[in-house]
Amino acid sequence: MPLVLRLLALFLLLAMPATAQDRATLIADSLVIEGNDVLVASGGVEVFFQGQRLQASRVVYDRRADQLTITGPIRLTDGQGTLILADQAQMTADLTEGLLTSARLVLDQQLQLAAAELVRVGGRYTALNRVAASSCKVCPGNPTPLWEIRARRVVHDELERQLYFDNAQFRIAGVPVFYIPRLRIPDPTLNRASGFLLPSLRSTSGLGVGLKLPYFVKIGDSRDLTVTPYLSSLGGQTLELRYRQAFVTGDIEIRGAVSRDDLIDGDLRGYLTGTGSFALPRGFTLAFDAIVVSDPAYLLDYGISEEDRLDSRVTLNRIRRDEYYEARLIGFQSIREGDSNATLPSVIGDFTFHRRFEPAILGGTGGFRFQTHGHYRQSSSGVDGDGDGIADGRDLGRISVRGDWRRNWALRSGIMASGLAEVTADVYAIDQDDIYQGTTSRLTGAAAVELRWPWVKASSGGASQVIEPVVQLVYAPNGTDRVPNEDSALVEFDEGNLFSLSRFAGSDAVERGSRANVGLSYLRVDPAGWTLGVTAGRVLRPEDRGQFSPGSGLAGVQSDWLLGWQVSTAGGLGLTNRVLLGDDLDVTKGELRLDFTQDRFAVAAGYVYLVADPVENRPEPTKELVLDASYDLTRNWTADLSSRYDFQADRATRAGVGVSFRNECVDFNLSVSRRFTSSTSVQPTTDFGLSVELLGFGGGTEAGPARTCRR
Repeated sequence: MPLVLRLLALFLLLAMPATAQDRATLIADSLVIEGNDVLVASGGVEVFFQGQRLQASRVVYDRRADQLTITGPIRLTDGQGTLILADQAQMTADLTEGLLTSARLVLDQQLQLAAAELVRVGGRYTALNRVAASSCKVCPGNPTPLWEIRARRVVHDELERQLYFDNAQFRIAGVPVFYIPRLRIPDPTLNRASGFLLPSLRSTSGLGVGLKLPYFVKIGDSRDLTVTPYLSSLGGQTLELRYRQAFVTGDIEIRGAVSRDDLIDGDLRGYLTGTGSFALPRGFTLAFDAIVVSDPAYLLDYGISEEDRLDSRVTLNRIRRDEYYEARLIGFQSIREGDSNATLPSVIGDFTFHRRFEPAILGGTGGFRFQTHGHYRQSSSGVDGDGDGIADGRDLGRISVRGDWRRNWALRSGIMASGLAEVTADVYAIDQDDIYQGTTSRLTGAAAVELRWPWVKASSGGASQVIEPVVQLVYAPNGTDRVPNEDSALVEFDEGNLFSLSRFAGSDAVERGSRANVGLSYLRVDPAGWTLGVTAGRVLRPEDRGQFSPGSGLAGVQSDWLLGWQVSTAGGLGLTNRVLLGDDLDVTKGELRLDFTQDRFAVAAGYVYLVADPVENRPEPTKELVLDASYDLTRNWTADLSSRYDFQADRATRAGVGVSFRNECVDFNLSVSRRFTSSTSVQPTTDFGLSVELLGFGGGTEAGPARTCRR
């Protein structure tokens, strides 16, 4: 047989080691046949077989033994994130079994396991002897990683994606910290597996130093349970639970905890929450969110939430381009000091249907809304016993039908004219209220003419500017409401509702009386990357109907001046300011927001000022500053700062600092915060937090920037 045919026949033997359907590809600088059974490939050898790729300097194939003798440096990948490096190897022709010396196993480009010997068994198991495992970068001249696990033997199960350590020793900077006879951990490609999760250390002035040690239970591919014992030095004993389940059309999550501590002697404390969302037929979505708590201080004592008015709700809705459905059932529980759950609406039900359409006769855009609302109070008293202006036991039901219309016309000189109209019919049924008892109907409406005249200019440098004066004349009847106002107690006056027919947020109150809404806006967009927007306006009335409180900025014949501006730059600066000013330039409401983001730091700050207004349940002015900042000290170290300061009380209400370190193999977080607020059920507390996560195991935190080796 000619040499070329013998070479081809031997190559085909190598190319089909398992079945006739398996295909292998061999690339090398040189191929030599020794006798009739040995093929020697040398010089840049590459073998491709069943998704695996082998690179080596020399490969010798013995047909009789069906074995490969490989000379390194060896690089073997399986196409699924596993990489093996070695100096020498003896392997079967299909690369599934064999012995490799001076080997290193790299999983998902994160975790590295260096071993004196590596044995592959059955294409599923990889056994390593005398192993050092770490995800930390090792620098030349300093072979000691930041942390490592030394073990006598490690077995990697590629099917279950688990690592099994025998006689393991955990070391930090080369110093042994503790010894573990048997250890099982997930490899970096596995996101969910039963076992212990990252422990965390928490210290508070009320509970002392405590350790949380969560255990994750994989019940199935779509369900899991996390059990977290939490023991603290001042007698606190807590068991936290979290259950999650995914369905074909949605998912649910249930969280809860039961505690016994010395903060409330002898009583079990706890909370329970449940959330979920499901996609239903015909485009509907069903969602629920529920929470109950044993006492007002529990959520704050255990760092769960700062909410003091809890609502549980079930919502069914569907949103389309011109159609909106929503049905809600809401339950309220207040844990705010001074609130009585008996006199607050504890159960609320709503249904809303809203549809937009194009009227054939009138043109423009029309809208139709049908809405029902009802709420229930536990109290049966028909009088206002607590002085909040609402009967303690008032129960209310309402049915509303609203129609609205708008049409625009383009006039000469670029003026845009619009016509607007709105009519609403309400029927109220009120019980347990000595003043508003019974059934009441109401018909309200408004009509308006609006003129806008945008002036547009484009400069030679590419910047564009728009100035737009707007005048809106509104006619509305001067009638008097015969229904109580419960859903529109707080009124905002801003750029969003300057040209609204009614500025009340809910349906109980309707803005009455004729008025003129006037305003001027300016917008500049510069190609250099910055934008400036300014808005000014106010409301003018022939007479004051007394519907608005002084703190709203809308009271009087002439409202306060509304001034707002926003600026954003390509350099990461965002500044927003809105202020309501009287004719004497006294500030009624003011809000300033700053956001500034750079490569190494970010700042978010806000200041708010509100005048005192008993109608809005604000007996004292509000003057508060909020600050959040983050600064990258180095590529790996980050410092955080947060604060909330009450200038009216001249004290901080909350302050916190934190520092974190994250590189390619560890995530470290240390924080301390202080809550200064107090009441009969909540005391000021200081909270310390510490967490350390070793990266490279399971689908946990993303690795940070790798350390730089010093020369």
